[in-house]
Amino acid sequence: MSVIHQPEASNQNTADLPRFDMKLEVVTLPVSDVERAKRFYESLGWRLDADVQGEGFHVLQFTPPGSSSSVHVGKGISSAAPGSVQGLFLAVSDIEAARADVARRGIEIGDIFHRAPGEVPGTGPHPTRRTYSSYAAFSDPDGNGWLLQEVTSRLPGRVDTDAVTFASRAELVVALRRASVAHGEHEKRMGGQYDVNWPDWYADHVFAEQTGESLPT
Repeated sequence: MSVIHQPEASNQNTADLPRFDMKLEVVTLPVSDVERAKRFYESLGWRLDADVQGEGFHVLQFTPPGSSSSVHVGKGISSAAPGSVQGLFLAVSDIEAARADVARRGIEIGDIFHRAPGEVPGTGPHPTRRTYSSYAAFSDPDGNGWLLQEVTSRLPGRVDTDAVTFASRAELVVALRRASVAHGEHEKRMGGQYDVNWPDWYADHVFAEQTGESLPT
């Protein structure tokens, strides 16, 4: 009989334990044709970080724009069947612009659709552009499946409040545009009076979006 050993209970407060970052670095994608996969991911505009060959293996590392994680594609690096990896999410700040960019590069991509818990899936972006709810799907030549997902604000607890960052200039620009629209409504509620503290309001809006806190009004 096998025995599963449970860790002994500890009275030590977890808040007192050392904190170690565990950052997702690489996801491995099984492919059947390395050169074909290379052409595909280069056509997406992803950065080629490495192209390494050896006895029985050939690995490429690609990084999507603004991403802190990368993908490995190649041969001799995975026992999984080519095309067997599904549900790979790419967070984008504007689903329409992101889908148009993929299509512009000559890559087949599905129409935008939306779905959210408790709601019936529908065509087009989510009617209220609810964060996490608008998608567009495409696959690499082997069938590994990707989903663009529009993320404009994070749910509470999903971002370290001491480390709000933006992966790219474009992402920051989109966040500032959303803050600008919201601030315009704020000034209307204030009777059209010019808000001299608009930089603080913008900062509060951008920070709240990223950390999942209540947006300023």
